[in-house]
Amino acid sequence: MKKKRLMIRAVILLLLGAAVAYTLYANFTKDDVQKAVVGEKAPDFVLEDMNGEKHRLSDYEGQGVFLNFWGTWCKPCEREMPYMNNQYKQFKDKGVTILAVNVGESELAIQKFADRHGLEFPILKDPDGQVMTAYKIGPLPATYMIDKEGKIVKYHTGQLTEDMIKDLMEQVKP
Repeated sequence: MKKKRLMIRAVILLLLGAAVAYTLYANFTKDDVQKAVVGEKAPDFVLEDMNGEKHRLSDYEGQGVFLNFWGTWCKPCEREMPYMNNQYKQFKDKGVTILAVNVGESELAIQKFADRHGLEFPILKDPDGQVMTAYKIGPLPATYMIDKEGKIVKYHTGQLTEDMIKDLMEQVKP
């Protein structure tokens, strides 16, 4: 009985040690990835949308960008999507766009979600999580507001109301 408990503890310690080692390795080997910081230029990226079209963040300079990270499984994300879509319709002709970055899900899951909610803004795919890492995304949903010069002016984590989305988009309207 004691031998079995000792063995279980040893395995748990080994797993914890491996997790710590991996975390340290992952954090110290990605120095080449520019990190997102409020007040500084947003890290540039290129991601494909659901139609295979490439979107480079720097191509949106001159416009405000509502950069949202989300997942189909995320209930707060799902609740804010209709509000985002409404405000996208209001602001797309005023120089503010939405780029919704889905993190690591299948095209089928993303497309079904987009169709179910009638989403009209560009949905970008971040299959390997590289952009999510560069923007230091933790819990979803997470939103960065980027001004016309490409600078990050605000970061918000958690669900947004429609009024909050409208206010954020007003802040980055050119």
